[in-house]
Amino acid sequence: VQLQASGGGLVQVGGSQRLSCAASGRIFSSHVMGWFRQVSGKERDWVSSIRWGTGGPYYADSVKGRFTITRDKSENTVYLQMNSLKPEDTAVYYCALSRRGSLTDRDEFDSWGQGTLVTVSS
Repeated sequence: VQLQASGGGLVQVGGSQRLSCAASGRIFSSHVMGWFRQVSGKERDWVSSIRWGTGGPYYADSVKGRFTITRDKSENTVYLQMNSLKPEDTAVYYCALSRRGSLTDRDEFDSWGQGTLVTVSS
């Protein structure tokens, strides 16, 4: 499965941005799609995940209540709607697929998109 992330850009504090991640190849109900983010010089942190089969969402505490993850099975695409953005949300955002069904463990995600930069300016 190849993943193509898009939707990054420059946004003001308090603004919104929607990221998309299109997948080529078959995604099974047991799989999990996730979003991670990385600031230069720091580790890649988990942001949110969604179970492909049920659509059940999961969020890091830092984004809970502000970000929403959804998926469109017909389009093989996962979205991350980001609202009330803060400067600390600035990062390169990566989408990823876990065939093992892991929700948060970065090492259990085995397909990665190329990353899309989100910059939140004040």
